Order: sequence, then structure tokens, then C-alpha cells
Amino acid sequence: MLANIIVQFFLQGGPVMWPILCCAFVSVAVVGERSLWWWRESRKRDPQRLEEVLAALENADVPGAVGLAENSEDPVIRMIHRGLCHVHTSMQGALQLSAGIELQRAGRYLTVMDTLVTLAPLLGLLGTVTGLMGAFLKVGNAELAVTAVTGGIGEALIATACGLGIAIFSLIPFNLFTSKVVRLQFELETAATNVEVMVNAVPIAKAPARPKRTTPKAEA
Repeated sequence: MLANIIVQFFLQGGPVMWPILCCAFVSVAVVGERSLWWWRESRKRDPQRLEEVLAALENADVPGAVGLAENSEDPVIRMIHRGLCHVHTSMQGALQLSAGIELQRAGRYLTVMDTLVTLAPLLGLLGTVTGLMGAFLKVGNAELAVTAVTGGIGEALIATACGLGIAIFSLIPFNLFTSKVVRLQFELETAATNVEVMVNAVPIAKAPARPKRTTPKAEA
């Protein structure tokens, strides 16, 4: 019964409902995938281990920090480990590259969600225009005028409502996921800056002073 009502409702929305339906499927898939990904990512965070790594660096124990950061699933600790593995070559470049990889993973499909937020209402508006056009084109027939006009207006309202519903459904998770990416970027930048400061503050062992050259005294 409910399925028949939904199918009838969908068919009354006109041909624009097909691309709107595709947008709905994509929106549900992306929101579900990103929600599951962020849930898994939250379980990988290890703030206590991060503090231990930073404490080791503060004590100038770079090998100890590398050992603590090894095999960690926390994105911030992973970035620190990759940077410390290149401490004698280009640590800053390694940190930037690793941070970029982590942000790329976190921001996946955000462009798709942004597109859906804009596209779905436009498709609904297109359905509104086509529905009203069809209604007014059939007004000339007196017998079918009322049915045609009400059908066209119904098609317009259904398409608009569905487009707006998909946009609203996509907008809230999109803003939530964007805020999570921004927060992760701040954490990565803060950790990278702390690592650079502490590693550069490690005192470099000075070479032993060379003995002064002595010259034999001239005999009297």
C-alpha cells in the first residue's frame, strides 16, 4: 500500500523526478559512507599516545618518539612519524605531504555533497517550470483545463518539495563533515609546528675544540 502511494507520488512529479531520484541515491550513499568513515576514524584517535610522542620530542628523544609513533592509526601521529622518519633530510616537506594525504582522505566526497546541495533545488525548480508550462499549454481545452492545471501544479510542487528535501538532507551532514575536516587540519598544523619547534630546539653536539698550534721558541 505504502509502496503504491510512493510510486504514484513519484510518477506525478514528472520526468524531472528521475534525476532527482539519482541525486537522492547518491546523497544517501555519500552521507552513509562518510558517517561510517568518521565513526571509524574517531575510534583510531589516541590523544594519550600523542602526548607521549610530544613529550619524548620535548626531551630530545627523537628515536623514542619514532618508536612510540610507529604503527599508529591516529592521523596526527601518522603524520608525525612520517616527518620524523625524514628528520635528517626534509622533515618539513614530509610533514606537509603527510598532512595533505590525511586531509585528502578526510575531505573525500565533500565536493559531491556540495554539488548535490546546489543541484537538487535547481532540479526541483526545473520541475516547477516544466509542470507549470505543461499546465498552461493545456488550458485551451475547456474540458481538460481543470485537470491539466491541477496536474501541472501538483507536478511542480512535488518536484520542488523533493529537490528541497534532498538539499536539506545533504546540507546538514555537509556542514558537519566540513567542520570536522577544518578541525583535523588545525590539529595537523598545530602538531606539525610543535614537532618542528621541538626538533629544531634539540642542541647540536659541538665539535671538540682544536688544540692551539704552538711554535718552538727561538734559542737565545
